[in-house]
Amino acid sequence: MTDLTDLTIAAARDGLAAKEFSATELTDAYIGAVEQARELNAFVLETPDTAREMAAASDEKLAAGDARPLEGIPLGIKDLFCTEGVRATACSHILDEFTPRYESTVTANLWADGAVMLGKLNCDEFAMGSSNESSYFGPCANPWRRNGDDTNLVPGGSSGGSASSVAARIAAGATATDTGGSIRQPAAFTGTVGMKPTYGRCSRWGIVAFASSLDQAGPITRSVRDAAIMLKSMASVDPKDTTSVDIDVPDYEAAIGGSVKGMKIGIPAEYTIDGMPADIQALWDQGKAWLKDAGAEIVDISLPHTKYALPAYYIVAPAEASSNLARYDGVRYGLRVPGDDITDMYEKTRAEGFGDEVKRRVLIGTYVLSAGYYDAYYLRAQKVRTLIKKDFEDVYADGIDAILTPATPSSAFGIGEKAGGDPVEMYLNDIFTVTVNMAGLPGISVPAGMDDQGLPLGLQLIGRPFDEASLFTVGQVLEDAAGLAPKPERWWR
Repeated sequence: MTDLTDLTIAAARDGLAAKEFSATELTDAYIGAVEQARELNAFVLETPDTAREMAAASDEKLAAGDARPLEGIPLGIKDLFCTEGVRATACSHILDEFTPRYESTVTANLWADGAVMLGKLNCDEFAMGSSNESSYFGPCANPWRRNGDDTNLVPGGSSGGSASSVAARIAAGATATDTGGSIRQPAAFTGTVGMKPTYGRCSRWGIVAFASSLDQAGPITRSVRDAAIMLKSMASVDPKDTTSVDIDVPDYEAAIGGSVKGMKIGIPAEYTIDGMPADIQALWDQGKAWLKDAGAEIVDISLPHTKYALPAYYIVAPAEASSNLARYDGVRYGLRVPGDDITDMYEKTRAEGFGDEVKRRVLIGTYVLSAGYYDAYYLRAQKVRTLIKKDFEDVYADGIDAILTPATPSSAFGIGEKAGGDPVEMYLNDIFTVTVNMAGLPGISVPAGMDDQGLPLGLQLIGRPFDEASLFTVGQVLEDAAGLAPKPERWWR
């Protein structure tokens, strides 16, 4: 029999239904795999006792014939999601040992559908990063390595632990969040599927906020079908989040296997950037050929304001972050560093509690919101954001069904290779992904090939608002053509 941890969510669901194994056996297999993969540092908190209790409850449901959509499926939860009675720190020192008394809406939805929690996953501190190197718990490692090279690579960020755990077969699937590419970029770096749904499709309640007008939860999985299964459970309207949208959540899995014949797939000229690596361009060309062979029409399009997206994003996101992170002051929860008076306590707590990247973004955000620079920076960036959104609206109004682009400008890089240099070099990792967040659109990264170093590469599809179903249909065509990304060769103990 196939190793239980090699099964996709869909295959595990079918195996449980056929009573080939129990939820407890499946969960125990994952608990063992997690324990043997601690060298990856993907989990920052393991919850084996909770997992076994949940699995036992799932076995009772399965025995009674009352299986729910995710019955007995072991998942990892990004440390940004609040989980009742289980530590949630956003991988920041300032939230030391914070244990929520409430459950995020997304995780509550997953538990209501029968999923099992394996633990909390590593991420960049407050989701601020593209490599998972800003985490207070240390960097997470990518289970992939370059051919003939034992250098540890980053898994991408901020959802690095989510992507690493799924690729390494130590979680069947994982929750993640995407503010500027933090689901799609790590998915591309690890050969996994990352779905960032439309802004408002999943509730943000109970997720530690980075930039509230950009943040959106979504799944990282090993297949397009698995992403469809997970998103169906994660998505919902929520009265506790006024930005969640009251639109029916379709059966996304039903979109898998649909035809793309007659679909118009847009290819934006602006995504051909200077110095694009040959293997990224070749992968993009291959993706176009696959979709054309499947019957789709490939159409050249223009998104003229794309070049302004990255600078506008790095004004809007830090501005919202500086506002959201003002609440972390050592008074009610988390870290408190004593001071001579309350102001001194605030300053010392924040100085010690926040890491360098978070401090950098708070400083940038505070600066662009200050009285003398608000109009010059923040207001102008919001106007650019409106123009970016209109570019997409115009293209979709012309009949384009989805847009195909690269997911990242490169494959995974080594831990430490970019962390100490120019931060702008790190920010450029988001060049293909931030437009999607600025416009509030859905996007998916699908593993589509390997580079000459033996590392996975992903293609990105961008869809119409609340049309994730079309992305699953097109994404499945890409996955079928490329084949599932091979399993990384195990190097951890």
